Amino acid sequence: MELMERILIVGCGNMGGAILQGWLRSGMEPSRFTIADPGLEAAPEGVALVREVPEEAFDVVLLGVKPQLLDAVAPQVTKAVGARTVLLSILAGVELATLSGRFSSNGGLVRLMPNLAAAIGKSPLALVGEGLREQDRAALESLLQPLGSPEWLQDETLFDAVTALSGCGPAFVYRFIDSLAAGAVALGIAPAQAQRLALATTEGAALLAASSPYGPGELARRVASPGGSTQAGLDVFDTDEKLLRLVEEAMRAAERRSAEMGKAARGG
Repeated sequence: MELMERILIVGCGNMGGAILQGWLRSGMEPSRFTIADPGLEAAPEGVALVREVPEEAFDVVLLGVKPQLLDAVAPQVTKAVGARTVLLSILAGVELATLSGRFSSNGGLVRLMPNLAAAIGKSPLALVGEGLREQDRAALESLLQPLGSPEWLQDETLFDAVTALSGCGPAFVYRFIDSLAAGAVALGIAPAQAQRLALATTEGAALLAASSPYGPGELARRVASPGGSTQAGLDVFDTDEKLLRLVEEAMRAAERRSAEMGKAARGG
């Protein structure tokens, strides 16, 4: 069990697929994985694909269906959850107490908040769990390491906030990159070239921020010379804290929606 050798993925959509891609990319054997998904056309080579949940216990069950489908699939998933199975849920808003009420016999419950960068091993991985043995916790961290950076949360009430940051954040960044390109087009640069330049700019900036001893705020300050063109642009963002307020509003909306989905799951 400590090796978490056999892994069942129930619902392999965009996020489940990204997680599987990250595991396979790291060199894990495809034969370790089984996908249970009635709508998936094909699985990666060597990965078993079934339409119904097998009636056998797995070491890890990754629950990747839409949150509103939890009650519909739970009776089927219990067939694959044994006394030492770790149930790993990526269902947004669905709390440990809700999972515990539907999967009473297990070797531990864990909520995981990844993002699509798991496919390339660069996802933040927020975790909160209950009922795990110490060796299972260590084994789970080892299993998740190829996907990115595992971060255990001490308080589950923070999970909706982390969802807004790590789960929704990539879409916010993509929208900002798109806006950079659109701004360049407005200044006369051709659309395809503007997009290439915007992507290269944000890639370089992110890599530098990740490797720098300085925080992003300090890096912005160092890039901007007093009275220069960068500072002129930053002044637009900073006036009345426009950018900060807009991002905070978006994150609060995402946090609220995550909480609403959790409430719906509890009442299911």
